[in-house]
Amino acid sequence: MNKAILFNFKVDKANKLIQVERSFNAPNDLVWAAWTESDILDQWWAPKPYVAVTKSMDFREGGRWHYYMQGPEGDKHYCLFDYQSITPLSYFSGTDAFCDENAVPNPSMPSVQWENRFSPEGESTLVHVQMRFEKLEDLETIIQMGFKEGFTAGLENLDQYIAAQFYLRKQNKPDNKARVTAYLNFPGNTEEAFTFYKSVFRTEFVNGIKRFGEIPAGPNQPVVAEEVKKMVLHVELPLLGDFVLMGTDAPKEMGFTLTPGNNMHISLEPASMEEATRLFTELSIEGEIEMPLQEMFYGAYYAGFRDKYGINWMINYQPK
Repeated sequence: MNKAILFNFKVDKANKLIQVERSFNAPNDLVWAAWTESDILDQWWAPKPYVAVTKSMDFREGGRWHYYMQGPEGDKHYCLFDYQSITPLSYFSGTDAFCDENAVPNPSMPSVQWENRFSPEGESTLVHVQMRFEKLEDLETIIQMGFKEGFTAGLENLDQYIAAQFYLRKQNKPDNKARVTAYLNFPGNTEEAFTFYKSVFRTEFVNGIKRFGEIPAGPNQPVVAEEVKKMVLHVELPLLGDFVLMGTDAPKEMGFTLTPGNNMHISLEPASMEEATRLFTELSIEGEIEMPLQEMFYGAYYAGFRDKYGINWMINYQPK
């Protein structure tokens, strides 16, 4: 059972402060990444129906995050976060301000000094946020603009994101030793096929069968249809020696069309991000890229492509 989520929001007008304490049911490194990597921030920072879009990010002392929040009507609100002090995995501070599309600050709008502290608590993490304002009027303006409601909604988006990541991270292999596997796609009968293979090779599934319905919905993902929830998201079966066969359902309800030739991939699991990048770059030359190497919701870096000879490849790098 997940640990209860702590959420304290305090406005201290006497000292011109907003203080927030928020717990997350995930390890410290995962939560830290969610606050400091732009591709993850874009998935949760903005309250729905707004979305966050990063224009540029340089997470280092003296670096800057330039982003905007876009509304459902296409309106854009630009912001700028200048990083001042960073202690990896535990603390970062900086100044957040409104700006324009060229990152020029807007002096007529409030700016705020942020301090974020991350405290590991077993498999959970406590984040303490302190926001300091120069003027009481600035604090009151931010509150009137709906900061509490918007920030609360964004943190709930983050709950969904890290729940999906941490769930699958715990199912992954315990180390990142390099290996090569085969990955099979089925139109909806993965369980039937793998039950047959299991009887032939007389081995057992690794961590059982994971289904689409077990994964928490991401903040930007559509609701999974009931008939799809029962389908196989991922299954692993050892065959002979160290070889592992993996599989998933690729149902038509989610836009997949399977034909002989695209239903099997060679899956590479390199031991480092550098090797994953090299393999993707070199193997995909003159090929057809389905998905470039990028971080996925389950915590790994993935790429899918067909090489110039028509062979299907997957690269899946899981950080330690």
